[in-house]
Amino acid sequence: MQDTKPTVLSKRLFADRKSKGIFYAIIGSIFWGLSGTAAQYLFSEQGVESVWLVSMRLVCAGILLLLWYLAEKGWHELLVVWKTPRAPLRLVLFAYFGMLPSQLTYFMAIKYGNASTATILQFLGPLFILLYLTIADRRLPRRVDVISIVMSLFGTFLLVTQGRLDHLALAPLALIWGVAAGVSAASYTLLPRQLLKTFDARLVIGWAMMIGSVPFLPFLKTAAPAKITGGLIFGVLFVITIGTMFSYLLYLKSIQFISPSTTGMLNAFEPLTATIMTVLLLHTKITPIEVAGALFIIGTTFLQTMASRQKT
Repeated sequence: MQDTKPTVLSKRLFADRKSKGIFYAIIGSIFWGLSGTAAQYLFSEQGVESVWLVSMRLVCAGILLLLWYLAEKGWHELLVVWKTPRAPLRLVLFAYFGMLPSQLTYFMAIKYGNASTATILQFLGPLFILLYLTIADRRLPRRVDVISIVMSLFGTFLLVTQGRLDHLALAPLALIWGVAAGVSAASYTLLPRQLLKTFDARLVIGWAMMIGSVPFLPFLKTAAPAKITGGLIFGVLFVITIGTMFSYLLYLKSIQFISPSTTGMLNAFEPLTATIMTVLLLHTKITPIEVAGALFIIGTTFLQTMASRQKT
């Protein structure tokens, strides 16, 4: 009888693939975290307007993603999304209600707060997805969902007040834009689901970036920095390439080797990186209470992931 147990070689290959996936996911998340720190540097040290940086990132990253896809697939495949029934409408909705808000709210949260808190508040996205699905499916939340909601709210409370009811540690606009970034992260995740089932993610996101950039194109001129410096050029190129192109490439590579749920958990390296780098490079002060709040918010991602695995 043939032995059906995995061979030593197959186990080693599986371990190598998993190790690669974990490596790609961690490095991609670190790059995203570094992008937030670079944005904070551009706002605070270089006087860059957030709408201008959003414009640059959408236009340049969108072009790079489409060129990447074009080089691999050709002109015919580049336009296929526009020739498919209902796909153009879904793409426009994703661009203006998912892509554009997620970019703008995140950078505005950094501008009025810092990269650390903005990235952490963006992790409220799974909470809003949970609330939406609970209402849309007309079902009562599970026990794990209730725990997740309580953890997210308590973590946000600690982050904003540092545990004191008479004190706001975060500027109101930073809080508003940060929560909006969480809502936008949810819409960014939910809106393109049908598109991503049919088309390559580079095609969907590249076109969404290009469409979403249209209202911001005038800002490329009117909100342009008054003075061009080496730090400005480096920061903008870093956000576009390392913080967008390479982080996205590594994310795509990671899901070829590990499950999306594992990748989602490893995304916790993004706020971790943003926090460490803003403290070290930009001298942002982070208190132990804020760290505890961040752990409660990020912990909901791990809780939901483990619950999904048990259900599977």
